[in-house]
Amino acid sequence: MTAPPRILVIAGSDSSGGAGIQADIKTITMLGGYAMTAITAITAQNTLGVSAVEVLSPDLVAAQIDACVRDIGADAVKIGMLGSAAIADRVADMLARLSVPVVFDPVMIATSGAALADAATIAAFERLMALAAVTTPNVAELAALGGDAAMAARGVPYLAKGGDTAGEVVTDRLVLPGAAPVVWQAGRIATRHTHGTGCTLASAIATGLGRGMVLAEAIEMARGFVRAALLTAPGFGSGAGPMGHQAVR
Repeated sequence: MTAPPRILVIAGSDSSGGAGIQADIKTITMLGGYAMTAITAITAQNTLGVSAVEVLSPDLVAAQIDACVRDIGADAVKIGMLGSAAIADRVADMLARLSVPVVFDPVMIATSGAALADAATIAAFERLMALAAVTTPNVAELAALGGDAAMAARGVPYLAKGGDTAGEVVTDRLVLPGAAPVVWQAGRIATRHTHGTGCTLASAIATGLGRGMVLAEAIEMARGFVRAALLTAPGFGSGAGPMGHQAVR
């Protein structure tokens, strides 16, 4: 029996289970990976929004990463909500010593609209983008990072997600330095149950990379997983509801 890919997730906890660490674990498990976690923040949230956030200390985040890597090891890393500039810098210090692919989801705003990163934290993202095999901003996050021109100047690979744009077709663009973009298009799935789409996509990509897939192949697999989870949403909550991770086959 082949061992499952070991995926370390560095992200915040979502008490309602639709996004964050909880969505990451579900995604990695359903895709046949072994999920480990370094929790950066505890949030009180549901489909209507985030009502409270408590950020953990950089030392505790670092201790979680060290405990996982030193004993079990990792084949890929997924980064989500970081919570503070100090955590972002500490995570960058630790990942610089690992030779595994990193998928960085630069979480700044929750699906509900709640801000999850301040200006100092966003500034600290620079080191993580330089380390990552791919950064996965949505429309608002890409704008906050300076847009396509700024990303091109950084010379980093990124997946520009188009799910937040208007229209019946969703377009995602993988931009690699010195190469033509790889573009995926698909019809929009009409649903309000989109909580955790970014977390899920990034964790699925990390799982693919941990299996040895090339980046474009991992993204294609991850997009298919997200679309299947959108179609199997259980219908929970009154706002942006969770997807149906556990129903994907």
